[in-house]
Amino acid sequence: MKRVSVDIGGTFTDCFFVWDDKYVEAKALTTHQNLALGFNSALDLACERAGLDRARVLKEVDSVRYATTLGTNALIERKGPRVAALVTHGFEDTIPLSRGRGYGEGLDPSAQQNLPGAERPEPLVPRGLIRSVRERVNSAGRVVVPLDEDDVRTQVRELVDAGAQAIVVSLVNATENPTHERKIQEIILEEFPAHQLGAIPVLLGHQVSGRKGEYVRSTSTIIDGFLHEIMFHAMGQLSGNLRDTGYEKPMLVIHNSGGMAQTNSTDALQTIHSGPIAGVGAGEGLAEATGIGNIITTDMGGTSFDIGLIPEGGVKHYDFQPTIDRWLVSVPMIHLLTLGAGGGSIASFDRIYQAVKIGPESAGSNPGPACYDRGGLKPTVTDADLVLGYLDPDNYANGYIKLNRSRAEFAFEEELADNLDLDVIETAKVVKDAVDEQMAIGIAKELRVRGYLPEDFTMLAYGGNGPLHACGVARHAGINRVLAPPFASVFSACGAGNMKQLHFHEKGVHIVLYNASSRGLYDDYEGFNEIVETLERQGLADLRRQGVSPDQVRHRLEMDLRYGNQLVTTAVSFDITRIHGVADVLHLIRTFSDIYGLRYGAGSQAPEAGIRVQTLRVASYVDGDRVEFDSLIWDGERTEAQPVGERTMHFVGESKPVSTPIYDASALTHEHVIHGPALVTTENTSYLVEADWRLEPTPQGAVWFLHGDAKASVTVSTNNAKGRS
Repeated sequence: MKRVSVDIGGTFTDCFFVWDDKYVEAKALTTHQNLALGFNSALDLACERAGLDRARVLKEVDSVRYATTLGTNALIERKGPRVAALVTHGFEDTIPLSRGRGYGEGLDPSAQQNLPGAERPEPLVPRGLIRSVRERVNSAGRVVVPLDEDDVRTQVRELVDAGAQAIVVSLVNATENPTHERKIQEIILEEFPAHQLGAIPVLLGHQVSGRKGEYVRSTSTIIDGFLHEIMFHAMGQLSGNLRDTGYEKPMLVIHNSGGMAQTNSTDALQTIHSGPIAGVGAGEGLAEATGIGNIITTDMGGTSFDIGLIPEGGVKHYDFQPTIDRWLVSVPMIHLLTLGAGGGSIASFDRIYQAVKIGPESAGSNPGPACYDRGGLKPTVTDADLVLGYLDPDNYANGYIKLNRSRAEFAFEEELADNLDLDVIETAKVVKDAVDEQMAIGIAKELRVRGYLPEDFTMLAYGGNGPLHACGVARHAGINRVLAPPFASVFSACGAGNMKQLHFHEKGVHIVLYNASSRGLYDDYEGFNEIVETLERQGLADLRRQGVSPDQVRHRLEMDLRYGNQLVTTAVSFDITRIHGVADVLHLIRTFSDIYGLRYGAGSQAPEAGIRVQTLRVASYVDGDRVEFDSLIWDGERTEAQPVGERTMHFVGESKPVSTPIYDASALTHEHVIHGPALVTTENTSYLVEADWRLEPTPQGAVWFLHGDAKASVTVSTNNAKGRS
């Protein structure tokens, strides 16, 4: 196996490089003006460590894969073009009304119940940029009111004059008959040809989502349009760079579905969270290989903190109608919670609550935190870590960035210290504790709303800042066992190397598996199988277009079901793809009942109300080689590692400075144990061990953080040793 996997974050570009039996990791600063420059720097460093030439590597590798948080960061920071929307006449307020529940989507249950304090998110499409066109298609796909083309031209011209930089078209029942949406696209291209100045992207709702539901299809298309420009230019830069440096194969992009595809089969919406979702995929592989049990994945990078859940057995949580930021969308994706809390997150003073606020704004990599000495003036989490003594100013990011402590102190004095009436050190402690608590609250929410207890989970801490904040986050969350996995600083890039080529295709349907009125079972087996076969053909065509042999393609059937007239649907995966008789229909019903009972409680099923299918979905995928993980247990003797130095540090809860031993990467071998307080510095990250915690490394490079009497524990171990650089 030879492949290059890259995770492009808001601050750092991570590279995980596999060359036969060597696993190599490297990092470089993300270069937002041209992402290819950061990619080249990271890959050059990886090649240098592997003793290989970049030209040879790009000629011989089987694939280059990209995961990125650029789309996520753009949404968090609201950086994007002015998007306009064309809808069916009479539906102009569907988007801003957001089903009447838009104030609560993306918030925790307590905030959703606070109606007096409810605030809708700032719209991506302002009401003034929503226009309607005269047309109507009914639910059966029949044209009731023909499209008024002159009206379309008028509305489009007005939107462009109003400053629209992208137009989304989302018409009622376009999934049943997309003729009008396609005609509008033709008209826009006639008015503003792609080769002339003034041309703008046009996105059609039925192409983004094949599912019924005007609001969620519209929001899906709007987010796709909001991110289209930034992702188009970013992927274009990366693809062109690969061609210029000798890589002749198609570039692969990680999707938030947990799969990947070539750029010509990728929408901007599918890249949302793709970086951290690649980390969840790596966590799934780690769970399968080592038997670690229940894990909560936490990826703390420079801009965001991403949380994923993998219960014992390595099964990921999927959302088929997820909330992205504050908007409900209809794109299948692995469940993930993203917080604006990373190393580069800006700390500010909230005058209303008289408290420190962390994020969601980020300093990014340019200018970066104040301590980068590149013009940043706002204090960040990284500035706090430096002031508290956790970072080495001369060896941050393997020495590529020299940190300026004076700049960090000045930023705290100017922005926070006076408002808090604290000195710089105490202010930095407040920032450190606030961001740790904010991340712990997110973890507790993910676990408790699903009936899990934090103490029953192992927390995976990775990303450039994960091991540095692991103890503080776990302390607030009530978790006493944390694992920094192998290749922790580039774990999401490692996960990108494990992804399958995968596509979802779906169709909104109205199928009654069990009719409560007639007490009859669904019997149109041929119609059902025909829809599934059509979706499979679409998935097969996608993969064949990318050079996959048909005999390698596998399909999985999934459906969105509900009891009677319930508003909430449940997404269920099935182990069959066709129905041929009553037994198969009963099998579908039984599987749905079991999943529903697990999610909402035994006895909550209501088949007497009838069982309806709203969406048929087919996942088409290809299996491939995966990165191997070693056992996480070491039964041999451990001795105290020898420090290489000492530094004065400041810890939350400690009123006085603490003289803290410093260790280098040589201490992270499985024969050693390190008791806190302590700090271990490596080329790509730092491991901060707080008081009452200890560090126990494992043979492959994973590191356990254990609190008090906690012990490393797995149910199964494997020993698939691989070389590591």
